[in-house]
Parts: sequence; C-alpha cells; structure tokens
Amino acid sequence: MKTGGDNLIKGLDHLLTDLEKGEGQLRISMTKTDAFTLGENVATTPGKVVYQNDLMQLLQYQPSTDKVFKRPLLIVPPWINKYYILDLQPKNSFIKWAVDQGHTVFVISWVNPDEKLSHKRFDDYLLDGPIAALDAIESATGEDTVNVIGYCIGGTLTACTMAYLAAKGEKRISSATFFTTMLDFEEPGELGVFVDEEQLDRLEEHMNKKGYLDGAHMSQVFNMMRDNDLIWSFVVNNYLMGREPLAFDLLYWNSDSTRMPAMMHNMYLRKMYLENDLIKAGGIELDGVPIDLGKVKVPVYMVATKEDHIAPWKSTYRTVGLFKGPIRFVLSASGHIAGVINPPAANKYCYWTNTKKPKDPDAWFEPAKQHDGSWWSDWQKWVKKHAGSQVDCRRPGDGGLKPIEDAPGSYVKVRLGD
Repeated sequence: MKTGGDNLIKGLDHLLTDLEKGEGQLRISMTKTDAFTLGENVATTPGKVVYQNDLMQLLQYQPSTDKVFKRPLLIVPPWINKYYILDLQPKNSFIKWAVDQGHTVFVISWVNPDEKLSHKRFDDYLLDGPIAALDAIESATGEDTVNVIGYCIGGTLTACTMAYLAAKGEKRISSATFFTTMLDFEEPGELGVFVDEEQLDRLEEHMNKKGYLDGAHMSQVFNMMRDNDLIWSFVVNNYLMGREPLAFDLLYWNSDSTRMPAMMHNMYLRKMYLENDLIKAGGIELDGVPIDLGKVKVPVYMVATKEDHIAPWKSTYRTVGLFKGPIRFVLSASGHIAGVINPPAANKYCYWTNTKKPKDPDAWFEPAKQHDGSWWSDWQKWVKKHAGSQVDCRRPGDGGLKPIEDAPGSYVKVRLGD
C-alpha cells in the first residue's frame, strides 16, 4: 500500500532478471555481485600462485612475521565451492589469521572444470591435488613434511591422501586437521535425501551427457536444505517487497558456484555416499593403492559444528574410531560455515571439548566442557606442537618455485557462464 504497488513492479523486474540469468531456471540473487571483486575486497591476503596444473593452483602467502614455524601448513578446501570462504575479508579470514600466527600457509585453489575435464577421476584429484602440492611445497621450502587442513570434501580427500601415503610407507604429513568432514557416510543427514540408487542413475545420465555437474544444481540442493534462510527470505525481499539484495561477502561466495567432473563426482557419490566404502579396509582403491583409514597414525584435530546440515556432527564424530593416532575432537556452535569461520576477535559462539572419546557422541557431549568464543586459539595451541621450531620467514619465490601470478590467482576467478 505504501509504495502503490511499485514494490511488485520492481519485484517482477527482479524475477525476470533472475530467470534470464538462470537461462529459464530461477537463480535467485542473494547479494550484489558487483559489490565484490576477488583480490580487491574479498580474497585479499597477499600471496602468489607458485604452482599449477590442470586441476589446481597452489597459493603461497606472504609472511607477516619475521619468524615462522619450520613446518608449512597446507589447506585442502572443498572443490564443490571455492577456497576463499577461508579468506573473505581480513576481519574474518582464517588464512590471514593463520599467517599472522606464524604459519607458512599454502592453499589449493581448485579449477572450475568444464566438459574438457570430464574424464578426471577421484584418483586425479588425489595425485594432482594434495600429492602434487606436497611435492611443490618441498620445492618451495625444502620441507618434506607439512601440517594439513582439509575442509568438508577436501577433508575426505585429505583422509584418503593420508591413507594412501600410509600404505606406501611415506611420512609426509605431521598432523591433520579436519573441518566439518564426513568419512563415515552411514548417516549423511539431510543430503542423504538426494542420494539413492534411482536419483544417482538419473544424475549420472545427466552428467555423462554434459561431462560435468553444473554448479547451479549443487547450489540448489544446498539452498533447499536451508530454504527459509537461502530461498524464501530472498523471495520475500527481492520479489514481494521489491528490494535490492544487500552486499554480503558470505552470500557472494555462496553464489559463486563450481562444476564437478562427471567421472570424479559419480565415484564420490556412489562409492562413498551410497555404498559407504571409504570406511571399509580396501573398499576404495586410488591409483591402484587400497585405502585403509585404519593405517593412519597421524595426530588429528577434528572440528565439527553443532548445527551442521551438510556434515552432521554425530556423523563426523565417527571419525574418532577410524584412525589409529591421537585425536582431539572439538564441537563448535553454529553451522557448517559460521561455526568454522569464527575469528577470535569476533567473540561469538562457543565450543566444547572432552578428552575422552566414548563410542556414543551423546556420551561425549554430555560431560563436555563449554568454552566461550572461537576454537581457533585452541587449534593454534594444538598445532604448535606439530609445527616445529621457529625459522626465518619464507616468501613466495624464495625457494625452488617462482611466482606465476598474484593471489588469488586466475582459477578462482572463473565463474559459471564464463
């Protein structure tokens, strides 16, 4: 009434724009995409691309301290979305914070694949991802072991890498940290609704025709799991009230979807989600090597989030029974993203710890100690034990790898439709 119906006219215009953007399918605008530019106001931590292949670029960040820990830190993000969720803006960048703590930080920036990479397998993501990164980091720093972080499916790949190295008798990882990572898919939570034999058959037929799974499809699935926050709130704001979406870095990242190569994604969904073969000794082979998580003895720090709808914390807790090394399990408040991207300076949320690890997750949680604020500082105390002595800082280009281009690199800038 106050606008005389002008809100509906503007809302219709927004709707038509979103339909045109989605080529006939509704792709809801969640934020002002032109308000952000990678390398200018998001993904701004200074660094260089020091290595690249068909599947990834490896970024090394400029140190901010005179001394750094001897052992480098490698971050393996998910390829279902882009790495800069860990480097949104300086105030909430985990990467910048880790650099400021004295880590020599490397991160994998996955390619946004098209049909030319349809043949890429999970094996390729292993060999051309973490394994290639380990070789490159040794060339850049002279260090043959690293501390590693894996986030979500990047954590699943990290666990496979650890088992792969264990089977080959190679000690290249000193410690591993997992952010909201499932390895046992018996109870996959809400995503399990979308993964059954019939749906996978249809999805595989679709992917085999195109050579990849379009990022918009994955984005729709994740948005449907939080429809009040990620669908209906924008329907009301954009189409009914006729308002422009706000500029929000997290929603800009959420809208920056990626594709998945058909062969790799088929294997991941079928062998892990549907058949849960990763927890079976030798249930999966990668590069001809049987994967057995039970052979992994590396110290592990596992972060789960209490309200996670993608990797339910009680499912991620199953990890404590899969590895043979010491494990510190930490439960953060909030969800899959906010529970991880929670800098200490924000003084938000809380987290729980318990040194005992009973089989039942509820039995772990009931006596767990609650701590205010972010778990990041707790992780730093833990990882320092595995990071080695202090050495002079290392800059990109100091070692055997010469910089290719400035961070954030060119791979991350490829958007759907480019």
